[in-house]
Amino acid sequence: MFHSGNIFICFYSSHCFFLLIRAADSPNRTFVFVVCSIQRSCLHHFLSNVVTMDTKKPEGLKIKREIGLIGGIALISGTMIGSGIFMSPQFVLSYAGSPGASLLIWTISGIVSMLAALCYTELGTIIPESGGDFIYILRIYGSFPAFFAAFTLVLVLKPFADAATAISIAEYAAAPFYTDCSPPTVVVKCAAAFSLFLVAIINVLNVRLAIRIQVIFLVAKVLALTTIVVGGLVKLSQSTDRIVENLNVENSFTGTQFSLSTFGMAFSQGLWSYSGWFSLSYVTEELKRPEVNLPRAVVIAISLVTTLYLLVNVSYLTVMTPRELMSSTAVAVTWGNKVLGSWGWIMSLAAALSAFGSLNGTFFSGGRVCFVAAREGHMPDILSMAHVHRLTPSPALIFTTVVSLIVLIPGDFQSIVNYFSFTAWFFYAITLSGLIYLKIKKPELPRPYNVPIIIPILVLIAAIFLVLAPIVDSPQIEYLYVTLFIISGVIVYIPFIHYKVCPGILNKLTVFLQLFLEVAPADKNL
Repeated sequence: MFHSGNIFICFYSSHCFFLLIRAADSPNRTFVFVVCSIQRSCLHHFLSNVVTMDTKKPEGLKIKREIGLIGGIALISGTMIGSGIFMSPQFVLSYAGSPGASLLIWTISGIVSMLAALCYTELGTIIPESGGDFIYILRIYGSFPAFFAAFTLVLVLKPFADAATAISIAEYAAAPFYTDCSPPTVVVKCAAAFSLFLVAIINVLNVRLAIRIQVIFLVAKVLALTTIVVGGLVKLSQSTDRIVENLNVENSFTGTQFSLSTFGMAFSQGLWSYSGWFSLSYVTEELKRPEVNLPRAVVIAISLVTTLYLLVNVSYLTVMTPRELMSSTAVAVTWGNKVLGSWGWIMSLAAALSAFGSLNGTFFSGGRVCFVAAREGHMPDILSMAHVHRLTPSPALIFTTVVSLIVLIPGDFQSIVNYFSFTAWFFYAITLSGLIYLKIKKPELPRPYNVPIIIPILVLIAAIFLVLAPIVDSPQIEYLYVTLFIISGVIVYIPFIHYKVCPGILNKLTVFLQLFLEVAPADKNL
């Protein structure tokens, strides 16, 4: 890139260049794009004249810091409170085998999520860049392992998470219209695709709009969960038979499964409902005063979610027997039909809206992984650009939408959760080991926030267990497929990242997309 004053010239080929002019009276809003075909001799003459215009170096295009403390809390807790608490309780109870064990799983999952988030908070203050696991692995271990993290996050983890959440939105939204049977698969998939499109449009248009929607939906879902808790208390005041039967000391742990595989699966389903504890680490550059707001948002958000989850599960058990809960395809709807009667459809609506808020948060943070990876040279250049007016990473968000739609076609909720948890905690383990390495080898690094070294060690042990336990206790061919997919990234890394081979057609495509989408390269906001 060549720049002089308010004029930027980005070279793409031997004859074409991209001219971007920033207006002096409105530097963050008005740009003019010109693509010229010009001989190099004329170009050099033009540049010599341009240099004399203005020698003041301009500030590059940056994504603004729009997220405050409230927005940070909404992004974390709003992403966590989604489809999981409405869909996972039956799976957790099925794998755990007893009500007492299931509540214990929910509690442990909350504690592990809190400790893991605090570890990421320290990393976020040491490495104050967006990108989450990818950027932490890149700065600690280097380009090679970081590429595999980006490759898996962008093509597997984030799209699978978006697709799973979209499926849950569709199932709950369609439930009131199919009271006697399950909604048709075509209806569910189409509704899920519409949800993905809607969230993509919101996030592409405006960062502030996306955060405001996240706050609004957080308030709505907290009210919905509070309704479940209050409804459980009302039922409890009317009769204590059900809660005594489910949670007394003698019966609460009857039937508990002690297999490593079943415990690991129950733990994975519980942690799925807490997925989102890492959200702020993906958008650190967009967070105001991250050294202050990052730890505060993490503690407040996860404490709120853990408390609500435990109370909601107790409320479920005050109304339903374990058998009823495990056989339910939509726990919140079943609860609503028993407690609210003819108004039970409200729970379907509340669950769908809750999942939509979670999808918005997942999409908001997940799109930044693709954006940052491209900015660091691990993805095509076009994905590292931001819209010149809206200051959103629109190419990365569009790409994430396309991949999520592809994943949506064959996917179902339970398999997505299992594979997501397996691959996600593999990279969480690598990131946590990096924090331990920094604590031992580089204690002199400035740390506005610091956790005792025992915390990342404990979370690392939990992460290793979540990766290995299901494989060791009950091997399945799908785990091999996922592993081979991750390893296959080396086919892309060696020519395109290590040797930086760039086909000519990719340059032409970048020029076309940059003009079509009105985007330009974005600098880091540190």
